Amino acid sequence: MRIDPFVIAITLSIVLAYFFPQLGASGSPIPLNIIASLGISLIFFFYGLKLSTEAIKSSLKNWKLHVVVQASTFVLFPLIVVVFYPLVKDTTHEMLWLSLLFMAALPSTVSSSVVMVSLAKGNIPAAIFNASISGIIGIIITPLWMTTFIQQTDIAYDFSAIYLQLGMEILLPLILGLLLRKYLGAFAQKNKRGLSLFDKSIILLIIYKSFVHSFEEKVFSSVSIFDLLIMFVLVIALFFLVFFITGWIGKRLHFNREDRITAQFCGTKKSLVHGTVFSEALFGQTSIMGLMLLPLMLFHAVQILIISVLATKMGKEETEREIAESRSSHQNN
Repeated sequence: MRIDPFVIAITLSIVLAYFFPQLGASGSPIPLNIIASLGISLIFFFYGLKLSTEAIKSSLKNWKLHVVVQASTFVLFPLIVVVFYPLVKDTTHEMLWLSLLFMAALPSTVSSSVVMVSLAKGNIPAAIFNASISGIIGIIITPLWMTTFIQQTDIAYDFSAIYLQLGMEILLPLILGLLLRKYLGAFAQKNKRGLSLFDKSIILLIIYKSFVHSFEEKVFSSVSIFDLLIMFVLVIALFFLVFFITGWIGKRLHFNREDRITAQFCGTKKSLVHGTVFSEALFGQTSIMGLMLLPLMLFHAVQILIISVLATKMGKEETEREIAESRSSHQNN
């Protein structure tokens, strides 16, 4: 299997931040903060233009599936991490734990969820609905999870300013995009690939800027290779735990095959786009932003690899089953 090019681009951004920090340094003549802020607003404006209101309307009846996906994304994921809080409270690992919680509290990713559900022959309209609505819910829920625990650290935050920034940079452009979808929706659909490239470019810019700041302040000096390996193992374990729990719940609720796939694939994903944007609002004024993105970037690589393998396998099995049924039907006739 080939490595996702975006994962390679993320790695290169971090390498550039370490060896060539000049463009993102504090005294840089290039206003990366302003560029990133405008880029974020445009990402969510285009997100509003691309949001499929038809798919959302057609999927409203399947409420049990939607509850499972959103509960997995915003309740199950964070709660599993929160259980371990007493073990790290007031220790040197508390900040790493906080970064893991940040990753766990994020919305589901949109494009890859839909693509993987399609590949596995799952419920595509429900995947579009859940992936789309997840991003909107996350604007409110993700900061709520974080504020509960950030308040117990030594870092000073102005939460009213954070919500104001989220409202101005994300919610307002999103609403504007939805309102203009009637006029510009066709343009957004036609230029999907170009807009996706724009999204990724802004994300890479924010990652570069974040890691430059973190390297300047020597934030990673306390993070050992062993810590990174442990984080990688925890990220994989968290993914599989949630994947199997959502699958078990789907069986208990008697979901059909398509709905079980959608519950597992959408309920286990975390959005790098939203994570990068939210980290800018929550941690942008501090030097720990790069550290906060670390588990998310590991999870991004892991989820793409594992879900790609599972989706391909499930899709192949379903195709073989359909061929066998078709042959059996022809023989009977």
